[in-house]
Amino acid sequence: MATLMKLYGQLQKIKEQHFIRNRIAEENRKGDNQAAVKIQSWFRGCQVRAYLSHLDKNATVIQRIWRGFIARKLFRHRVKAAYFIMKINFYNKMAVKIQKRWRGYYIRKYVHNYYARKRYLHALTRKNNQIRRDLEEFAELQKRERERIALEKEEREKNLQAQRLHFLLSTKQCPGVYNSPFRMEPDEMELRLRQVKPRSAPKERKTPKTTPDLFNLMPNRERLPPIHQKPQGPFRPALEVQQQRHRPLEPSMRVATSITALEEAREELKRHEWRTRVIDQTFYPLSNPIPNKTYEGLMHTSTPFEQAAYGTKHFREEHKELLQGKKPFKTVFTSCHVFDKFGRLYSNAGNIV
Repeated sequence: MATLMKLYGQLQKIKEQHFIRNRIAEENRKGDNQAAVKIQSWFRGCQVRAYLSHLDKNATVIQRIWRGFIARKLFRHRVKAAYFIMKINFYNKMAVKIQKRWRGYYIRKYVHNYYARKRYLHALTRKNNQIRRDLEEFAELQKRERERIALEKEEREKNLQAQRLHFLLSTKQCPGVYNSPFRMEPDEMELRLRQVKPRSAPKERKTPKTTPDLFNLMPNRERLPPIHQKPQGPFRPALEVQQQRHRPLEPSMRVATSITALEEAREELKRHEWRTRVIDQTFYPLSNPIPNKTYEGLMHTSTPFEQAAYGTKHFREEHKELLQGKKPFKTVFTSCHVFDKFGRLYSNAGNIV
């Protein structure tokens, strides 16, 4: 009760304070409102910015994940394409190697046989060596013959000179020019003068008179001098002339060797290999890579039958329709012998005319 009475006694004062505070609040209401608006705007701005930052971070994460997924997918595709290209290139390289080995083997075996060419060249070398030795022997014989002929000619000239100078031969009363008393021994010409006989005048050849002598018929006519002052010659021996006429033919290498010698050597080598072959089955250097699968050999390698000569002998005959409309076949050097079909041509039908 006392407190209530005390409050009633202070009621006027409370009213005055209430009016004062209301007036102060009315006076500060606008500023407080502006401050509250500013605080709210700042808070809401912070809230919105935080939310936008959160959205931006989430969008960045989503974009990063998506772009990573797309990039990894594209990379895997590129890796697969690069691996496929690398594998195709490797297979192509291996196929080229296999084709190269097989073509080389086929060419060396059936087209350009190395061993046949080697035997041909070896035989040609032996023949060349034999011909070279024969030529050297023949050259040596010719050289010796020339030397012998030169010596004989020189000897004949010396004998002829000695016959002409036979009057210079020394006698017991008068020594000759080549036998001077001041020499230790006589000269070679002096010895030759002693051996040869003096040259005599040539005798006239007696020919049978088949016609009357004109000198006897016309004695006042002057006789003409003979046409040949000395006998004609020298003549070679008849045996040498006969040997020169009937000497054997010495053919050149091109004529002595056949133009088809290489092809004949290849055929002979193939026949020899076929006759001397014992094992018809091919050799398998590797083990069976695939289990439960037997190896099926080719017919021309695992059987006694030979491979068909397709492409080497019967290629143009199998497809004659491909030759229609083409130009006539011309050859630079025919496959026949050199002198058998010289000057012949080929017609449009491919036959020799």
